[in-house]
Amino acid sequence: MTPGSNIPLSAARVAVDVAAPVRLDVSGLLLTADGKVRSDDDFIFYNQPSGPGVTYRSGGGAAPDAITVDTTALPPGIEKIVVTASPDAAGQTFQGVEPTATIRNADDGSVLATFRPPQLGAETALVVVEIYLRNGQWKARAVGQGYANGLAGIATDFGVTVEEPAPQPAVPPAPAVQPPATAPAPPLTVPPVPPVPPAPPAAAPGAGKINLDKGRVSLQKNQTVSLVKGGRPLLSQVRMGLGWEPAYRGKDIDLDASVIAYGPQRNHIDSCYFGKLTILSGAIRHSGDNLTGEGGGDDEVITVDLGRLPQEVTGLVFTVNSFSGQKFTEVAKAYCRMLDAATGEELVRFDLTHAEPQTGVMMAKLIRQFSGEWEMTAMGDFVKARTVRNMVKPAAQSL
Repeated sequence: MTPGSNIPLSAARVAVDVAAPVRLDVSGLLLTADGKVRSDDDFIFYNQPSGPGVTYRSGGGAAPDAITVDTTALPPGIEKIVVTASPDAAGQTFQGVEPTATIRNADDGSVLATFRPPQLGAETALVVVEIYLRNGQWKARAVGQGYANGLAGIATDFGVTVEEPAPQPAVPPAPAVQPPATAPAPPLTVPPVPPVPPAPPAAAPGAGKINLDKGRVSLQKNQTVSLVKGGRPLLSQVRMGLGWEPAYRGKDIDLDASVIAYGPQRNHIDSCYFGKLTILSGAIRHSGDNLTGEGGGDDEVITVDLGRLPQEVTGLVFTVNSFSGQKFTEVAKAYCRMLDAATGEELVRFDLTHAEPQTGVMMAKLIRQFSGEWEMTAMGDFVKARTVRNMVKPAAQSL
């Protein structure tokens, strides 16, 4: 699996273990729809090894620790189980350590998926994978989100109250579930890395993730569509059209559309933009620069041959930048849409209606799934960036 990808679970009981060259402590948190635990009892780790539907198993140093999730035994209202890991040794980071998560059928031990997070550095804890409920189906998603202040940072972000232990050089500091007390626990420093957002909401109750079977799909921000039609992945040429109009008459808006290609470790492979119209041996092509935004239809078009993309390309992020420095609050009717290049049929559209006074926006991303198909997610995330070069880092973080 690659960061952001997901698979449906074929087993009701799954075990997630995380192996590494060093010993790791693995934990699990039961979360409700708001992305928080109900109480400290929902934090499952070595000091509290069992909860409703979730158990912790120690590997004893000879095998990886594991979290087992029985989806049939989870309490009502629990929609996600987050599996985390941190080095057992005090103060040790993930620098030079490559953990590997394995998701197994807990009954027969068969492997359902594996995931190796992107290269890590100063992080001392990691949200590895999540088991989540979407539209009545339990799924697993690869995450790979790091924290710089250990399991305490993760626990705090998900609503667990954590005591800050006194320094003990020989014993690794461990988050402990706080008993009721009259004085509040000392606050923890908010980690510099933002927490993993909850799963993208559906456009309407029960909508869930959708495909192309019913024709054109209009996406809302953070909604995802699977590029599958008639049960088969769409692997033909598609065109991503991006358009905009000036918000005020008589004022030209020079925006630049680009697509940034990434590998499985969120590594930047290449960027296609007005200064580099063809990348990846022609699998991605740019129509050229539009300097005004005037005229009907798409202002800039990027053609992607999904079937010709190298296997190393697992994520594409489509961006728009204001090279001249004008803010997106001066832009009207910004949108992106995906068309079947062979027929011209519009497949997906995302209208960006709420602009921010920034110079860059990530419009949409395409993620290659474990099963081979691609999924498109509408983003609409604004950043301060006038060129595609300045979009590479924030776009990588969005995958």
